[in-house]
Amino acid sequence: MPIRQLSETMINQIAAGEVIERPASVVKELVENALDAGASRVEIVTAGGGLNLIRVTDDGSGIPERELALAVARHCTSKLSDDIHDIRSLGFRGEALPSIGSVARLSIRSRTASGDSAAEIGIDGGRVSPVKPAAANRGTTVEVRDLFFATPARLKFMKGERAESSAISDVVKRIAIAFPAVRFTLAGADRSTLELPATSDTPEGRLARVAQVMGKDFPDNAIAIDAMRDGVHLAGHVSIPSYTRANALQQYAYVNGRPVRDKLIAGAIRGAFADVLPRDRHAVTVLFLSLDPSTVDVNVHPAKADVRFRDPGLVRGLIVGAIREALAGAGIRAATTGAAGMMAAFRPGVAPYSHPGPIGGHRSYEAAYHASGSGGFDPLRSAQRPLDMGGPRPRRNGFAENEQAAFDTGPLASADARAGTAEPAEALLGMVLGAARAQVHENYIVAQTRDSLVIVDQHAAHERLVYEALKNALHSRAVPSQMLLLPEIVDLPEEDAERLAMHSDTLAKFGLGLERFGPGAVAVRETPSMLGETNVQQLVRDLADEIADNDTVETLKERLDKIAATMACHGSVRSGRLLKAEEMNALLRQMEATPGSGTCNHGRPTYIELKLADIERLFGRR
Repeated sequence: MPIRQLSETMINQIAAGEVIERPASVVKELVENALDAGASRVEIVTAGGGLNLIRVTDDGSGIPERELALAVARHCTSKLSDDIHDIRSLGFRGEALPSIGSVARLSIRSRTASGDSAAEIGIDGGRVSPVKPAAANRGTTVEVRDLFFATPARLKFMKGERAESSAISDVVKRIAIAFPAVRFTLAGADRSTLELPATSDTPEGRLARVAQVMGKDFPDNAIAIDAMRDGVHLAGHVSIPSYTRANALQQYAYVNGRPVRDKLIAGAIRGAFADVLPRDRHAVTVLFLSLDPSTVDVNVHPAKADVRFRDPGLVRGLIVGAIREALAGAGIRAATTGAAGMMAAFRPGVAPYSHPGPIGGHRSYEAAYHASGSGGFDPLRSAQRPLDMGGPRPRRNGFAENEQAAFDTGPLASADARAGTAEPAEALLGMVLGAARAQVHENYIVAQTRDSLVIVDQHAAHERLVYEALKNALHSRAVPSQMLLLPEIVDLPEEDAERLAMHSDTLAKFGLGLERFGPGAVAVRETPSMLGETNVQQLVRDLADEIADNDTVETLKERLDKIAATMACHGSVRSGRLLKAEEMNALLRQMEATPGSGTCNHGRPTYIELKLADIERLFGRR
């Protein structure tokens, strides 16, 4: 087949295949155009998951009538100067509108602030209609109908209406977080209405917008981030370690205001939380990176979802360092959701009763009936039971007392160990974790503050304390190494060997001694003694891959930290050990002074706090 020039329609349809993957892609492009036009209000309406209808209306600057024809032509834009590296807008290629028009029925109606009337232009499957007068308010309305009607094969790859509607919602929320001063409305017959009122473009306003999108629990369980390094500024919020999600969908990242899904940023977030989260849990984050546009390339992905940094090591180091510093400075905090779950567990559920229940709903009878349990009257649990029932007593769990405790005349033994009969010092009640009052089930410390009840898992808490101590000792000096009897020769591509040689000084601090051995190999002479007998070949190759990706040597550090975590698990206070009052209070004070002690090495919470107000609600006092 001879080489020939493709038609304009075919060129636009090829471009649409790269830019317009699904209805959510159309919404993204149109909303970005509205924001670039300076809109303070953006309204989106969809039908059929966006396949039947997408309408985006804004109150931006509008498009002059004489420029409407250029707006739907390829590579025509008002957003780009002569310097491709100085991109300060969300869109810049001038491909979105003609690409959409080539696979759908597109109409654009716009009016500028100085215009006496509006104008409209349409594209139907690539065929452009003439500009004509129209009636409209200031701003622009873009309507897309019958998406992919010109390329029916694409419709086979679309998901269900609900899935496409959900993807559109995610796109709108992701963009809305970066523009808190803009009001967003998403409505349609295929969804419930989403309204995001405008806030202010201040830290408080941005956090309020985040709460609108992610829920009111996030601000209560978030830590502020604000760091600067070599011209790169990082701001935003990250969740405390005990507030997590099962996936990374609620990790939002922005580069100069542009929403991105970047592997480097995602990896940096994962690395920053590696010590405090289990592998199957993910932090909730909203991070904004601001840097010189010339130091980041946003033109590496058709949908502008990925970016490339000139200095990826700087960006990764800034994110990891800022998050870890914020976690350390935030002190010890428990997630508010833990108290909510605890309250839900305490609330009595409605059990199925075979008995028809109280007649007429008499309150005193109903309370007595429900207190008796699902089996009706139980003599073993009755307050009027005989002193001796003549049979084996059922084993009780939880906070239950000995059955004869009500008849004892001596002091009540309400737990495995009491922290003392005297009232706790006022100073201790003012501490974050308060004063220890008791130990129950030989594993849980019950503490009291001025306005809450705190329950601490003694093993998990001490495990974190030992782990942090081991890490500090490990990284405060060079890691001890062991000399190999014979050097291990690892064959590598020449560029990997060169990278390892460049990081040899850093690796030596972690106990790994290596040097170049010819053009395509390294000789390993020492390994960290903590690793014992290790697979040197695999370790070196993993390090080479990480240096190639991120220009760091975190793999070796993570392996050493993992061994420290295992040692901490076996060296900490075990469950089942009775603690004295002094030991319990000492453990609480150490937790307050240790960063990250809100979770153990495996990511489980070390304590739960229940506010006095919540307890009063459980008993109907509020």
